[in-house]
Amino acid sequence: MKRCYLLLTLVFLACGIAHAQSVYVHPWMQKRVAYFGDSITDPRNSGSKKKYWHYLQDWLGIEPYVYAISGRQWDDIPRQADKLQAEHGDSIDAILIFIGTNDYNNGVPIGEWYEEKDEQVMYGHGSPKKLVDRKRRYPAMDKGTYRGRINIALDKVKRMYPTKQIVLLTPIHRAGFYANDKNWQCTEDYTNQCGIYLEEYIQAVKDAGNIWALPVIDLNSTCGLYPMMDEHAQYFKSAEKDRLHPNDKGHERLARTLYYQLNTIPCAF
Repeated sequence: MKRCYLLLTLVFLACGIAHAQSVYVHPWMQKRVAYFGDSITDPRNSGSKKKYWHYLQDWLGIEPYVYAISGRQWDDIPRQADKLQAEHGDSIDAILIFIGTNDYNNGVPIGEWYEEKDEQVMYGHGSPKKLVDRKRRYPAMDKGTYRGRINIALDKVKRMYPTKQIVLLTPIHRAGFYANDKNWQCTEDYTNQCGIYLEEYIQAVKDAGNIWALPVIDLNSTCGLYPMMDEHAQYFKSAEKDRLHPNDKGHERLARTLYYQLNTIPCAF
């Protein structure tokens, strides 16, 4: 009899687990998602036939609104946001921003996050309030620097879409891209014209998440793509000429990473 009860209990537990698994729904299922970025996201880029967002569309039924354009940098995000609003208004659920590798390649200075000013502010703690001298910081809005461009872009997008989810994606590793004599991009183990390595541009996106209260998906580390190794050339358009743009296999790996990372982030509020 005890064995019978034990067997029934195990059956009920198994059924309960199966039921729980069957009713689970990915938080990004059937959502309307805008994609801002550069050539890796641009549907017209020839590096692949399917982009990562195509795979997410297939797997999750996401309706994609894609505004990315090849070669664009962070200073183009406000324009992409304006176009999204003009075409779809508030009828979206989330925005993914995947950009920054061209800022590195074009030698955009990193810059500062803030400008500080000496000001007075009313303050009271254990005694009557009074004016005191304090330093106050303001977001640096310098379109000539990388951090300034991020500040300008995120200040705009967060004001335009205060109730929507906005997710930042870091740039991924990059190796050589040799289109022609006027577009010859070296590997990431070289500094750019400013003497800065790619990692600083990636770190700035991570920092922006804390500064602007946005979730960040660190694709640079989590997707596993590493074109600096010949063994990873299979994920990119051309082992000889283009280890910057992922091919279909590379985009599928990006998409699988995003599928699970986005599972931890709410889409609609």
